[in-house]
Amino acid sequence: MMSVHTAWVESPIGSFRIASTDQGLAYVELPHANGRGMDGWLRRCLPEANVDQDDALNRPAAKQIVEYLKGDRTDFDLPLDLRGTPFQQQVWAALLEIPYGETRSYQEIARSIRKPRAVRAVGAANGANPVSLVVPCHRVVASGGKLGGYGGGLELKQRLLAMERADHPTRGCLL
Repeated sequence: MMSVHTAWVESPIGSFRIASTDQGLAYVELPHANGRGMDGWLRRCLPEANVDQDDALNRPAAKQIVEYLKGDRTDFDLPLDLRGTPFQQQVWAALLEIPYGETRSYQEIARSIRKPRAVRAVGAANGANPVSLVVPCHRVVASGGKLGGYGGGLELKQRLLAMERADHPTRGCLL
């Protein structure tokens, strides 16, 4: 039977939970997740899993996420266990290619996965990303630069993008 190990993370954006399987980081539940919570994800994706609290197993992921949020890390070196449809997997792989400090539009992501008419589906897959921050869905914006939605709220999305911008006075500082 599959095991899921959870941990609470204290960070500059508040407390939130993460979950890992033996394969890697599987879920990041941002503060103010707009109803998208870990419990619902577990029921949908791993309904038969044994769930336990395991801070030690999640320590590397928690450390890297906090380093990113403090501006001390620009990329992640973590094994991931992303559970989604093949299309979602394609979109999430494309998100991982967006460099720190840059954004892409939903249309650009759709083109990059060779499905230029799938803009709305790309938006839905982006919104279903189970490991926000690590798979940088916050770097996806609407055409013309409008922010669009974000599971952690638009204020957090704005703060993350500002932190990553090279010309911003708070680059490397989310506080």
